[in-house]
Amino acid sequence: MMKLPAYAAALMPSVLIASLSGTFGASAAQAAEFRGLPSVNMEATVKAAQIDPRRPDDTLTPGAKAGVLLVEQALRDRKLLDAKWVDGYFGTTTVAAYGKYQKSLGLSGLDANGLPGKMSLSKLGAGRFKVTGVLDPGPRVSLGRFVVNSRTRDMLAEAKRLFKRDLKLDQGSYNPGGDPTSAGTHDGGGVVDISVKGMSAADRTAAVRALRLAGFAAWVRNPEQDDWPWHIHAVAISDTSLSGQAQHQVGDYYLGLNGLAGRAPDDGPKVTIRTWEERRRR
Repeated sequence: MMKLPAYAAALMPSVLIASLSGTFGASAAQAAEFRGLPSVNMEATVKAAQIDPRRPDDTLTPGAKAGVLLVEQALRDRKLLDAKWVDGYFGTTTVAAYGKYQKSLGLSGLDANGLPGKMSLSKLGAGRFKVTGVLDPGPRVSLGRFVVNSRTRDMLAEAKRLFKRDLKLDQGSYNPGGDPTSAGTHDGGGVVDISVKGMSAADRTAAVRALRLAGFAAWVRNPEQDDWPWHIHAVAISDTSLSGQAQHQVGDYYLGLNGLAGRAPDDGPKVTIRTWEERRRR
C-alpha cells in the first residue's frame, strides 16, 4: 500500500472535516429550507378536487383553501391555469389544468385524472411547498376473481368487520368497459359492486352503513333506477385513482345526493362522512 507523505497525511483530517462539514451544512440548510416551506395538505386538497366541481356555487371546501391556492399558483406559473382561477376553489377548470400538468410529466390514463397524486403533487411543489397528509391507493391486488387496490381491500375488510358478515363482490375496480351500465365508474380504482343476494332490506341498509363508516360513498341500487339487478355500489372516497365519473359520485355524496345522473337526494343511511384516513385516526 502506498504511504502518503507526512505533510499530506497531516492535511487529510482537516480536509475530511471540511468536506463533511460542507456536506452536512448543505443538508442542514436544505432541511431548514424545506421546513420553512408552506404546506399543502393532500387529503384536504383531494377532497376539494372531488367536491368543488359538483357544487352549485363557489363555496370552498373547509380546510382546503390554503393548499388549493398553493396548487393553483404553481399551475398558474406553469402557464396551465389563468390567474382568474387562482381562488382556492378546485373546480372543473383547476381539475382540467391539473390533468394537463400530469400529462406534461408523461403520465396518462388514471395517472392524469386531474386528482393530485402523491408523485405529481410532490413534483409540483418542489421548492414551493411541502406535502402533508399524503394519500396513496397502493398496489393492485386480487380479491378472488376481482382486482382492487390495497387501500380498497383494507376498507372492505373494515366494512365486513362492522357488518359482521361477508361482503361478496359482483364487480371490482380497474375494469374499463366491463359493465356498460356503470358509466365508467369502474374504469379506475376504488370502486366495487357488492352482491345483496340473500339480504333483507334491513341487511342492505346495514351493509351500506358499514361501507360508509369505512370511508366509502355507498348506495343500494335497484332495477327501477336503471337496467341492473339489486346491488350495492361503493366508491372509496379520496382514492386518487378514481375515474372522472367516480370522482363525481364522491362529490355528490358529500353534497347529499345519490350519485346517479339525475342527482336525486341521497337515499342511504345518514352517517358522518369520513375518509378511510380520517377513520383510522379516530
